[in-house]
Amino acid sequence: MSHSHKDLIEETIEMATANVHAGTGGPFAALIVKDGQVVGRGVNRVTSVNDPTAHAEVMAIRDACTNLATYKLDGAVIYTSCEPCPMCLSAIYWARIGLIYYAAEHTDAARAGFDDSFIYQEVRCSPRDRSVRAEQIDCQHAFRPFQDWIELDSKIEY
Repeated sequence: MSHSHKDLIEETIEMATANVHAGTGGPFAALIVKDGQVVGRGVNRVTSVNDPTAHAEVMAIRDACTNLATYKLDGAVIYTSCEPCPMCLSAIYWARIGLIYYAAEHTDAARAGFDDSFIYQEVRCSPRDRSVRAEQIDCQHAFRPFQDWIELDSKIEY
């Protein structure tokens, strides 16, 4: 069964609105479609499951990967009620989703108190200059896990 882009975006908006009224998380929802079928659904569950990574897009990716028994969503499309935040955008790239359709813009989310512009600014800074500072600890064996990975014949590459 094939759905139009507008129908799928409208569905994400309805899901996001229902999520607000259910009190289970923020006003965000996402659908993942592959080969014309909805294979993953997610709504924001940050506050109901006490998980700051439980954004709608991440939840939809988890659902699609579970449903398809894979960690790669090549050829899939994600529909989301709002432009993805930096974390969700990264997850979309890691999942290899090829196309994003969204309804509201990140500026709309910011007006409602979900402003992620500071994260975009932080990513551009060197690790030592970020507000959450990061410092590398010199360790002789830091590359060892990577070397073992390189040499492992039975690895599942991703």
